[in-house]
Amino acid sequence: MNKWKNFVPGLFLSIAIAALAWFCGRRLPVVGAPVFGILFGMLVALCGSFPVLKEGTRFASKRLLQLSVILLGFEMNMRNVLAVGSESLMVMAFTLTAAFLSAWAMQRVLRLDSVTATLIGVGTAICGGSAIAATAPVIDAKDKDIAHSISTIFLFNIVAVFAFPAFGHLLQMSDQGFGIWAGTAVNDTSSVLAAGYAYSDAAGKLATIVKLTRTLMIIPITFGLSLYVARTRKGTANFSLAKAFPWFVLGFVAASLLHTAGIVSPDISRALTLSGKFLIVAAMAAIGLNTHLGKLLANGLKPILMGLVCWISLAATSLIVQHFLRLL
Repeated sequence: MNKWKNFVPGLFLSIAIAALAWFCGRRLPVVGAPVFGILFGMLVALCGSFPVLKEGTRFASKRLLQLSVILLGFEMNMRNVLAVGSESLMVMAFTLTAAFLSAWAMQRVLRLDSVTATLIGVGTAICGGSAIAATAPVIDAKDKDIAHSISTIFLFNIVAVFAFPAFGHLLQMSDQGFGIWAGTAVNDTSSVLAAGYAYSDAAGKLATIVKLTRTLMIIPITFGLSLYVARTRKGTANFSLAKAFPWFVLGFVAASLLHTAGIVSPDISRALTLSGKFLIVAAMAAIGLNTHLGKLLANGLKPILMGLVCWISLAATSLIVQHFLRLL
C-alpha cells in the first residue's frame, strides 16, 4: 500500500494537467491536446524538481502510454492494420538504412565511442528509449552510455512533438503522408502518437500502426547485434526475446481483432478509444514534468550533433521515398 502511495502525487498531477490540456486541445485543435500536455508539463518542471512526483510520472509516461496504445486498437480494423503496416515496410527499409548509415558516418567523423553511437543509431532508427533499453545489454553498454544516448533521443522527441505537425501543415501533407512520416521518422512511441494525433485523428491512427510495425524491428536488430558482438568479441550471443519484444503490441493487436470481429460494441469501442487518447495526453504531461532541457544539453555536443544528423536523414529519407511512391 505504501508503494502505491508513492505513485499518487505524480500520477494525479499528470492527469490534472492532461485534463487542462484536453480542454485546450478542443479549443485549439490545430495545436492538439498532446502538445499542450507536454508543454504544460514542461512549464511546471521549470518551477523545480520534485522527488515526490518521480514514481507517479515515471509510471504515467511508460505504463499509461502502453495502455493507451492498447486502447487505440479498439478503433482499428485489423485488415487496415495489416495493409498500412505492409505498405510502410518499403519506406521503413530506406529509413532504417539511412539512420544506421548516418550513425556509422557520424561516429567516424566525430570520433564518438562505438557503443554510444550504436545506441543513438538504434534509438533513432527504431523506437527511442525502448530500443536503447533492449540493445544496451546486448552490446554491454555502461550506464553513462545509456544516459547520453537516451537524453539525446529524448531531446529530439520533444522537438518532434512541436516541429512535425507544423512542418506537416506547412507542406500541406495529406493525413496518410503525415501519418507514415511521423510513424517512420519520429523516434519514440509517445512522440509519434502526440505528433500524429496533433495533426489529425486519421494521421494519428496511421502513425500508430506504422510505429508499432517499426517497433517490431527491435527483434531482428538486437538479434543481429548479439551475433555480431559474439563473433567480434568471441563471446556468447546475449539476446533475450522476452526483453526485446514490445509486449504491448500484442494488446493492440488483440483489441483490433475484437473490434474487427464486432465482439465489442461500437459505443464501448468509442469510449475505450477516447480513454486511450486521453491517456496519451496524460503520458505526455508526465514526460513534460520530467523534462529539464538544461540537463539534456549538459551531456556534450557530440551526441546531440550525431542525433540531429541521424534524425534529419531519417525524416528526409521518409519524405523522399514517400514522394517517389506517391504516398504524400
